[in-house]
Amino acid sequence: MTAPTLSAELICSALESAPDAMLIADPQGTIVYTNRQFSALFGYSSREATALTVEALMPQHYRERHRQHLQEFLLERRVRLMGVGLELAALRKDGSEFPVEISLSPLLDDDRVLVAAAIRDITAHKRIQSQLLEARQAAERADQSKSRFLATASHDLRQPLQSLALLNGALRRLIVDPRAEEALCSQERAIGAMSRLLNALLDVSKLESGTVRPHTLDMDIAPLFAELEQEFAAVAAQKNLTLSVVHGGECVHCDAALLAQILRNLLSNAIKYTVSGGVRLSCSRSAAGIRIEVIDTGIGIDAAHLPHIFDEFYQIEPVGTHRREGYGLGLAIVRRLADLLGLRLTASSEPGKGSLFALTLPPGTRCAEAPGESSRTGAAEGPLELLRVLLVEDDPAVRDATGMLLRLEGYAVRTAGSLREALEYIGSGQRIDLLITDYHLGGSDTGTEVIVGARERLGETLPAVLLTGDTSSSIRSLEGPRLRLASKPIRAKDLLSLLRELCPSPAAVPQASAQANE
Repeated sequence: MTAPTLSAELICSALESAPDAMLIADPQGTIVYTNRQFSALFGYSSREATALTVEALMPQHYRERHRQHLQEFLLERRVRLMGVGLELAALRKDGSEFPVEISLSPLLDDDRVLVAAAIRDITAHKRIQSQLLEARQAAERADQSKSRFLATASHDLRQPLQSLALLNGALRRLIVDPRAEEALCSQERAIGAMSRLLNALLDVSKLESGTVRPHTLDMDIAPLFAELEQEFAAVAAQKNLTLSVVHGGECVHCDAALLAQILRNLLSNAIKYTVSGGVRLSCSRSAAGIRIEVIDTGIGIDAAHLPHIFDEFYQIEPVGTHRREGYGLGLAIVRRLADLLGLRLTASSEPGKGSLFALTLPPGTRCAEAPGESSRTGAAEGPLELLRVLLVEDDPAVRDATGMLLRLEGYAVRTAGSLREALEYIGSGQRIDLLITDYHLGGSDTGTEVIVGARERLGETLPAVLLTGDTSSSIRSLEGPRLRLASKPIRAKDLLSLLRELCPSPAAVPQASAQANE
């Protein structure tokens, strides 16, 4: 079957109706045809256009290059875009320039080759591109600004809270008046509330800005569950609740620190809203993966509220004698972290009977025991009177508060306010049994440099505590068997407990840290 022959009138009508400006030029570049859209775009009538060469439609700086390109095109005779990779512009009759895209096609007319050009005005496209570029640059500047704010807030906003927390602990060791003790307990609760709110706000901001990057690996659930049981057992006992932790030795593929943060928020929430009964943390294998559940016998959640419980600042009005607690951020953080990790998070509840929150995680391969886990010892009671501590902190208020607390506990404390001061003291040959250092020490100096310098001289077994308000994964990855991370603000009793864990008694001081005597 042969294709139907189209009339010349139909072809001419199609060219006139084309959405782009069209022209046809001879081998010398003289225009022999233009369509209606060409006149609308360039301002020339058809008669005026046929008296021009193509170069008349170009800004002066394109014309010399165009002559060469025209000859190359006549030899190649293939359909192509003009000026690939270049910014092209055309010139109207009134002398104004505008950006264009041009497609070229060869036409055979007896023994000569004509050039057909389709010309499209891309002014609107360029304007949108420019707007998008400006919007992207503005967004990048906003992200950079937010990142700078978060870096500052993580350190500077926590510093005064850290001072308050440690001074509270020091005062409780100095004052024996029961009335003062009651006031200090109230102060400690207020500091704790301020710390939780600040941490929650910073966590939400970091998740919004994308600064939290998960680092997934295969991990055993057992050590994490044991840590959570130890952390929350006393909290549950204070409310006369039972805390049941059950696991079957499962292994999952996840970010260990972010998973721990999810479960801490869920357990804290469950205990907070449970009056009687208990809370159960369990882990089991299912067809979909490894399922972790947090179940409580608390006040429950009405069906109307359940779809909104993961929204920021969403709080349910308390019923009966229950009072509103928290800030409505804990579950919002849980949802954002679960989404970041790609985990399935579900919730079900019945008012008066309790709630169930479940996470489904991908299984991991067989995991090795975390180094140092089996050799950890419990916290010993009583002060470590003979231990010599080097405290490195650039904030004078935090340094003074921490030093006061440690001296009241019987530690011999030497302080340094910078990396340089710390390295000078380490190099002086003085004995150091325990190192406590802030992470950010001004400028680009960090506490990790202090730890590296101290261990190079005193041995890798030197116990160290790194205090930081930075919760990024790069900081979390630094923790090891003889190095503990402590997030600011830390309560006085928690800091002291951490020190006892690293050095349970004077007899446990590593020999490497006593190579030099004062």
